[in-house]
Amino acid sequence: MLRYDPYDVEIDNDPYPVWKRLRDEAPLYWNEQHEFYALSRFDDVERGLVDWQTYSSAKGSILELIKADIELPPGLVLFEDPPQHDVHRLLLSRVFTPKAMNALEPRVREFCARALDEFVGAGGFDFVGDLGAVVPMLVIGMLLGIPEADQIAMRDAADERLHLDTEKPIDVDAIAETFADYVDWRAEHPSDDLTTKLLTTEFEDEHGITRTLERTEVLMYVNLLAGAGNETTRRLIGWTGQLLADHPDQRRELAADRTLVANAVEEILRYESPSPVQARVVTRDVEHYGQPVPAGSIMLLLNASGNRDERHFRDPDAFDIHRRIDHHLAFGYGLHFCLGAALARMEGRVVLDEVLNRWTDWEVDYERAVLDHTSTTRGWLKLPIVTA
Repeated sequence: MLRYDPYDVEIDNDPYPVWKRLRDEAPLYWNEQHEFYALSRFDDVERGLVDWQTYSSAKGSILELIKADIELPPGLVLFEDPPQHDVHRLLLSRVFTPKAMNALEPRVREFCARALDEFVGAGGFDFVGDLGAVVPMLVIGMLLGIPEADQIAMRDAADERLHLDTEKPIDVDAIAETFADYVDWRAEHPSDDLTTKLLTTEFEDEHGITRTLERTEVLMYVNLLAGAGNETTRRLIGWTGQLLADHPDQRRELAADRTLVANAVEEILRYESPSPVQARVVTRDVEHYGQPVPAGSIMLLLNASGNRDERHFRDPDAFDIHRRIDHHLAFGYGLHFCLGAALARMEGRVVLDEVLNRWTDWEVDYERAVLDHTSTTRGWLKLPIVTA
């Protein structure tokens, strides 16, 4: 029997065989237990991500959040449709330009050096705990202006909310309060950081009113940026360590020719997408593969499945740093394409480059490695490696 359950840890350990069966046998899949449909082929997922009018994010982009049917506060740009989405995204897009993100590269290299130098000659380290969980936290903390002493507690509080649990209630107020004290302090002590810009920048909202963001909107922005900036990039770094340990010939190619690093990051993103599933609410009656999907249904868009679709990628289950990729779906597509994509790509490239500056050989200690399971991401919680 073909069964896909996003909360099943055994499936989540290796979802690709199930997703391949979905693509081949049930390109429109219905899960009666959790009451959702799912699209798994590249073209279907891409069209769904682009067509925001039909596949809406206004109720959230996470299955359990949509099913909770709660009123979402403004500022969670991932959970909005136009025109509100466009206003809020524009504020962030002025900051998260590729040029601005690439200008951060020297600081990111400093953070990497701080994280890695102590392990030179130590015989190994945790690719996630000592690197993937550290560098993105320092980067997003720097952007938001959060003191380093407070970053770990705030990161861990955000992480705690993400673990797979269909029964755990979603407390939006608690989410907002994670950064409340810091935002209130920053309002009294402005600086040259993103939080200050969010508090002070005037804009014209969807009603034509010129104003600054309300406190709740700022809190949602900061939570979104801290969560997304930490979590998905951590997963990217973890997959980098594991995939290149398992493909030593390609790792040594990268060590010898750093011009290959940027494309290797794209292949890592395609092969193991850190955010593999996006949920939407269907706003009108539609049909897929001869089957009706009524308005009001929940649709899961399996972007990580699309990234392994042989209809779009040749030999998709092979990891190949030389692969020519026109585009993948790891960062979404269309309206909600990840604002932090340029930052994540740069961090992934710099981290890999700095690791290779210190080690060209490593192996994963799989007996101590732990794969994490959350409602929105997939990746390693612990990835101890042994270095030569």
